[in-house]
Amino acid sequence: MKKLFVLGLLVSSILSACSSSTLSFSEIENVPDHVQDKVDPNLTLQSITNDAEGKYIIFHSSGNVKSDLETKGDTVTIKFNVTNLDDVVKQHTYYFTSDPKHDVLDVTLNGESIPFDNATID
Repeated sequence: MKKLFVLGLLVSSILSACSSSTLSFSEIENVPDHVQDKVDPNLTLQSITNDAEGKYIIFHSSGNVKSDLETKGDTVTIKFNVTNLDDVVKQHTYYFTSDPKHDVLDVTLNGESIPFDNATID
């Protein structure tokens, strides 16, 4: 009986893990070559979807970039705040994963909503 209980608990844990989803957003330093090959340095905001796993969000900016993530209902908002603008445009690459209940992605720059210049599938 104890083995049956442990087996049931194990199966339940596995099913829970499979159905759970994560919401994450983090800047990455090492961009995979197959993703970097698709990055257009002339675009400000680009999304490259990596199958069902997640998206690479590429943001080109001249200045210091701080990012934040906010959720409200079915919407996830990625907030970019840029300060201390200079002449050098830098690439900032983030990896974003979402869960099924968040099906709207909004991006803001210093409080103003901005569109993606390009969205591709890797």
